[in-house]
Amino acid sequence: MKFLQKKEIEKDKLPKHIAIIMDGNGRWAKKRGNIRLFGHQKGVSTVNEIVTASAELGIEYLTLYAFSTENWNRPQDEVSGLMSLLVSALEKNLEKLLKNNVKLLTIGDLQSLPHEIVKKIHAAQELSKHNTGLTLILALSYSSRWEITQAVKNIAQLCIDGKISIEDIDYNTINSHLCTNNIPDPELVIRTSGEYRISNFLLLQSAYAEYYFTKTLWPDFSKQEYLQAIYDFQHRERRFGKTGEQIK
Repeated sequence: MKFLQKKEIEKDKLPKHIAIIMDGNGRWAKKRGNIRLFGHQKGVSTVNEIVTASAELGIEYLTLYAFSTENWNRPQDEVSGLMSLLVSALEKNLEKLLKNNVKLLTIGDLQSLPHEIVKKIHAAQELSKHNTGLTLILALSYSSRWEITQAVKNIAQLCIDGKISIEDIDYNTINSHLCTNNIPDPELVIRTSGEYRISNFLLLQSAYAEYYFTKTLWPDFSKQEYLQAIYDFQHRERRFGKTGEQIK
């Protein structure tokens, strides 16, 4: 991998929104003879590094896939540990987020999270709501299938109530009922750990995103590789259904 310096990243070609599937914490820990939660704890350090790097670069939106609806099926001790880790990470890093002008948002089924965690999340969001720098979006108890199902239910209810007709429904209608309705679609999606799938993450929103897959496990994902992913993005031709000649 070429060693990149921050100055090699073109400021006028930054992706507005980067989304990351943070994968490999458990495998990282098992390779070192530790329990999976140890990997999640190390992964928090990587989150801090990437959030800081995003704010320094001028990335406007960063979405982190922190906990999926399917993750509830993991062993109970791991789920409980993850919930505790989420609370402690929020408490430890909130002051730094506020100092760096980071605005915190969440997407997902927050009602399925423990009440104590929801309270702390809402408090952190309230404190950061006027910040104008990086918007950090945590996907918690989130999956696209859940999100799309909720959107369909809400739109169906509007039809039943006579507020809209079936003919009124278009993609804009659907988009307005997604968790991300006020957030631009991701332009770059990064997945760590060597898996080549998107795991029910922002399926509609990432229809035209560029993907960057790396074998690096999340705890080892560095600012340097993050810059590499952005550099790689900046040197791709994005056609959106057109031909290369039309783009040029």
